[in-house]
Amino acid sequence: MNIMFKSTRGDNTKVTASQAIVKGIAEDGGLYVPETMPKIDFPLEAITEYSYQELAYQVLKLVLTDYTEEELRYCINSAYDEKFDTKTIAPVVFAGNDNFLELFHGRTIAFKDMALSILPYLLKTAAKKNGVNEEIVILTATSGDTGKAALEGFADVEGTQIIVFFPEDGVSAVQKAQMVTQTGKNTCVVGIKGNFDDAQTAVKKIFTDNELKAELKTKGYVFSSANSINIGRLAPQIVYYFYAYAQMVKAEKINMGDKINFTVPTGNFGDILAGYYAKNMGLPVNKLICASNDNKVLYDFFKTGAYTIKNRDFVVTVSPSMDILISSNLERLLYHLSDTEATKNMMTELNTKGSYEFKIEDEFVGEYATVDETFKAIKGLFDDTHYVMDTHTAVAKASYDKYVAETGDKTPNVVVSTASPYKFAKDVLNAIDSKYADIEPFAALDELEKVSGVAIPTPIKGIDKREVLHKTVIGRDELKSFVQNKLK
Repeated sequence: MNIMFKSTRGDNTKVTASQAIVKGIAEDGGLYVPETMPKIDFPLEAITEYSYQELAYQVLKLVLTDYTEEELRYCINSAYDEKFDTKTIAPVVFAGNDNFLELFHGRTIAFKDMALSILPYLLKTAAKKNGVNEEIVILTATSGDTGKAALEGFADVEGTQIIVFFPEDGVSAVQKAQMVTQTGKNTCVVGIKGNFDDAQTAVKKIFTDNELKAELKTKGYVFSSANSINIGRLAPQIVYYFYAYAQMVKAEKINMGDKINFTVPTGNFGDILAGYYAKNMGLPVNKLICASNDNKVLYDFFKTGAYTIKNRDFVVTVSPSMDILISSNLERLLYHLSDTEATKNMMTELNTKGSYEFKIEDEFVGEYATVDETFKAIKGLFDDTHYVMDTHTAVAKASYDKYVAETGDKTPNVVVSTASPYKFAKDVLNAIDSKYADIEPFAALDELEKVSGVAIPTPIKGIDKREVLHKTVIGRDELKSFVQNKLK
């Protein structure tokens, strides 16, 4: 089946997967979604025999249908190689009664590596397939992890530039150091005086600014995105849900065909949406538990049917990659559960009134964890098993425990672990023992190594000694003018 893509907001123009990846976002501001949801064409039992690379091919060929087998295998094999510190790529690790899908074994020690290792190859291939001769400018807003993973993926990739915007005071010390020390003649990193939502909204406005796009095209530039608004970011994330299931079967935690739950720490809704896609493609999933921190707009939405950002305070937490109030990928889910007209109206209401209403039943469950609950989850699991979670994974663990206490649901569960604890070492140590409350962020790396017995990941060893190459900080309203001046 040849899968075409269309906008969530009503533009009836159908595009191929490669065209959608190059564009990043639809002309009407909507997100590209598959016109029909494919089903797996291989026996589910086969996934226990597949390597990660083979499973990626079997899944992605069903979604990115205009890529040839040769093109897809090239992209996959180029992405999932020695850049990861384990041949398993995405191992499921068992600690006590919990099962953790570790997605942080790539170069930036966060789950974004799973998709952003392959996106540059998908994008380069797509540009060639579609005769795009202009230089592709990747514009990306980040709450901490996407930025570094995108920079790492696109650094010195011929025919591209990448500009990353991050909240200057809204990421961890390690996250910031990873970005501002990034090498590559085509990279640009900019702090903004605002939060992630400010950056994301401004970037999306640039993507729909036809006058600006036309101006820059005359200069030989076209925009694309490395955020999960790009379907080329989202599609590869489907793979690890199948892979996690296979590992649960092989570990005899479940029998083939049994349903399982996934608990996902959620900010922009891309990671958990990939789980929804996996379910609809044929993976036996019971519940997708959407775990939020104190910015619990998604929790409130799943509980009440009202998505409201009006008069809601933005809370800075110890899980900064989830400090998000506008979850862009939720738009895709709304489309799949309603239609383009309803989706367009809801997005308009969000922009004009700060809220919309839509009740979602059954498949998703909202839960959340406070900072205190997050810390207790880290300490409790460490004391019991010596397993160390980062702050985002701990939000998911605490949320899952609350969900079980409330529902009694004993369905086997996988917690999606989205980052290494070393990215948030200071807060992780503080959770384990309050005597570390005042430790310096980079000193915390060495101390966590002593406490946990787990070596500091190679990609961040000595990161505090690296030269800062990106020092620009701008106001939240200056992103467009910055891009214009940058691309003169």
